[in-house]
Amino acid sequence: MSDNNNIIVAKDLTKIYDETTTAVDHLNISIKEGEIFGLLGPNGAGKSTIILMLLGLTEPTSGTISVEGFDSTRQPLKVKSITGYLPEKIGFYEDMSAYANLKYTAELNNIPYREIPERVDEVLDLVNLSNKKNDLVKTFSKGMKQRLGIADVLIKDPRLVIFDEPTEGLDPKVANQILQTILDLNKKKNITFMLSSHQLNLVQKICPRVGIMSRGKLVGSGTIDE
Repeated sequence: MSDNNNIIVAKDLTKIYDETTTAVDHLNISIKEGEIFGLLGPNGAGKSTIILMLLGLTEPTSGTISVEGFDSTRQPLKVKSITGYLPEKIGFYEDMSAYANLKYTAELNNIPYREIPERVDEVLDLVNLSNKKNDLVKTFSKGMKQRLGIADVLIKDPRLVIFDEPTEGLDPKVANQILQTILDLNKKKNITFMLSSHQLNLVQKICPRVGIMSRGKLVGSGTIDE
């Protein structure tokens, strides 16, 4: 475990593109194990770049970021093994069933073959899609696909889950179901969540603590009341 139960620690994290555009500017932030943290800011504030550096998909220009003590730049495979990421646009094989899609993800994550059926059933149950497991994904609504996306992320039993705009384009009722699912998983499995969003109302609903980004800088961090 990393320092003081912090699962994510960024120190002076900076990313400059083309030597002129500063996407992330000396970010210092820490997220505790088991919390739901909101990263709030308009499009272009640097949120997506932070996620890319956290996952080891792009290197910082300077500074460091780590997950559970693993350096995202030097140990990206270790970070990916304990982190689930749900992008804003989720891709599934539309002509395969929900079950088949999840089975494929489980195989990609080297989950032992004999454990896969039980693991798939468990995550479908967690997102209330057990009764749709044999339905083709192309028949799913956007909200159902989002829930299937959460199941897809959970299949490898991550310690940290990152969501990019988890309720974008969903009607309020379905959005609330997604948020409730996140709260339930946080309680049941003590999963740490980082939600990246430009929607204040979404972040207010379930994130006890937020960081506010503007033009690559962290302009505020603390509880919602603060």
